[in-house]
Amino acid sequence: MSATRDTDARTDGRTDENGTGDTATRDAGDLGAAGAQLSTAPRETAMPGSFGGSRTPGALGRLAWTGREVFGWTRWIWRQLTSMRVALLLLFLLSLGAIPGSLIPQSGTDDTKVAEFRAQHTTLGPLYEQLGLFHVYSSVWFSAIYILLFVSLIGCIVPRTWQFVGQLRGRPPGAPRLLTRLPAYTTWRTGAEPEAVREEALKLLKQRRFRAHLAGDAVAAEKGYLREVGNLAFHIALIVMLVAFAWGQLFKSEGNKLVVEGDGFANTLTQYDDFKSGNLFDTDDLEPFSFVLDDFKGTYETTGPNKGTPRTFQATVDYSVGADGKAKKKTIKVNEPLEVDGSKVYLTAHGYAPVITVRDGKGEVVYHQAVPLLPLDSNVTSTGAIKVMDGYRNAGGKREQLGFQAFFLPAYGGDGTAVVSQFPALLNPVLNLAAYHGDLGVDAGLPQSVYQLEKKNMKEFKDSKGKQLRENLKPGETMQLPNGAGSVTFEKGIKEWANFQVTRQPGSGWALVGSFAAIFGLAASLFIQRRRVWVRATAGPDGVTVVEMAGLGRSESAKVPEELGTLAGHLYDLAPGAPDSPEQDPDAGPDPGPGPENETSTPEPPAVPAEGAETK
Repeated sequence: MSATRDTDARTDGRTDENGTGDTATRDAGDLGAAGAQLSTAPRETAMPGSFGGSRTPGALGRLAWTGREVFGWTRWIWRQLTSMRVALLLLFLLSLGAIPGSLIPQSGTDDTKVAEFRAQHTTLGPLYEQLGLFHVYSSVWFSAIYILLFVSLIGCIVPRTWQFVGQLRGRPPGAPRLLTRLPAYTTWRTGAEPEAVREEALKLLKQRRFRAHLAGDAVAAEKGYLREVGNLAFHIALIVMLVAFAWGQLFKSEGNKLVVEGDGFANTLTQYDDFKSGNLFDTDDLEPFSFVLDDFKGTYETTGPNKGTPRTFQATVDYSVGADGKAKKKTIKVNEPLEVDGSKVYLTAHGYAPVITVRDGKGEVVYHQAVPLLPLDSNVTSTGAIKVMDGYRNAGGKREQLGFQAFFLPAYGGDGTAVVSQFPALLNPVLNLAAYHGDLGVDAGLPQSVYQLEKKNMKEFKDSKGKQLRENLKPGETMQLPNGAGSVTFEKGIKEWANFQVTRQPGSGWALVGSFAAIFGLAASLFIQRRRVWVRATAGPDGVTVVEMAGLGRSESAKVPEELGTLAGHLYDLAPGAPDSPEQDPDAGPDPGPGPENETSTPEPPAVPAEGAETK
């Protein structure tokens, strides 16, 4: 067998008329249909000139010229918008646009931080407001990028899908006239009949999962259609993700609620501590359910480098769906939410709620409540405010309000140690209270935090030494207010609270499906190569069959010659090579036997040369 290339033909096959040397993307004028439609990607068009052409005189001529010009430019702009280059550019701009949305406080997500930013940055604040940087994801410029990307992807996918379906319904193109022009090529001579060679080649290629058929004196085969399937799947998955993201942003809802052990929650807007939603969300979309926090349990590592790290973090609730729903028990853990229809209830935080009893000077109970305090550190050192707003009268019988600044330490280290908790569990609970009396400012109608004490119109209680009254209380202990003003008792029953986040994120499932489809589609488009193989078997001038095999891929790759070499080896076994010089004396005797002077050459299996190589 001889695997050779003609030098001139090889040169023509490696360099196009522009000198680019890109064999796989050579114009169809070189290879005809054989090199066409290896990809459904649209061709890039150059910047046009005038689309109107020549203009005839008169108003009608001008009108016709203007129409052609407008139509031509519109078509050109549409082609640019639906090109892959512009889609990638828009995707890049979308990712850039999301950066300020992550770094700058956003309205609707954290209005408090937005107000603080405006107060601290008097120059940047108004500028950011004009640019829409406080509401990036609903701004005009971000929405424009989003919509253009959406249109670009759809305009790119629809024609490519239609074209690809047409390719699947058709057959691989016939062999070009000169197979030597292709980047992977081999040939040998065989004593088998051309028809038998073609039949064996057809069977072999079909066994190797090629789409193959007989086309004239050659077998045409193609493989790697999953590359284009993956490419289309990737872009369709992007559209699914964009739609799911937009749907989720428009109809989402998210609210937080702090619940003390024994208390409950109903999924209505007024029950939330804070709530935010998408622009198209309707409160009627809230699923009707409720639950009661039965018990919270938290255990922690007691020794080692991870001391204080939570081991158990769970809340047991009794919940029911609908007005007459049957009560069910559920244990909510981190990343194991309670799911009710389209809503999920996550456990996000916990803390302690000391039970406080306040009495006036006559011993009447004016306040008895578990007070949630907010953790300051990982050991749950907590702070908060106790506000007695109604029902209290001082020693003189005058109506007054009481306020207590509270610090709670679940594991107090004792006198002489820092006033912080040493461990998150209730090992040595201590409540530090500082007492005030006067006006809490709640009657002015101005909003204020329930965890902070407004001291502007409050006065400190003084002890016998004239200092601010402040005491450390253990469970069951009472702090007496001076001058018969009453008392404050830290009850023994310390409750815990849990913070729940109720989220409703429609479209998240589709976004997840789209992300997985995008990954698999991208992998297929990167690792699968679309390639074509032709096997031509014709009778030579001497009557011996000449077999030619050639391969072509979408881009230059060593895989095409390697695969062609493997196929050629199998076909060579089925159609063994014949001597290169068939002329023999028919009257010659039998082979005289081995010897240097009488040795005959045995055909070697075909070796497919790499691009530009020549074997002899």
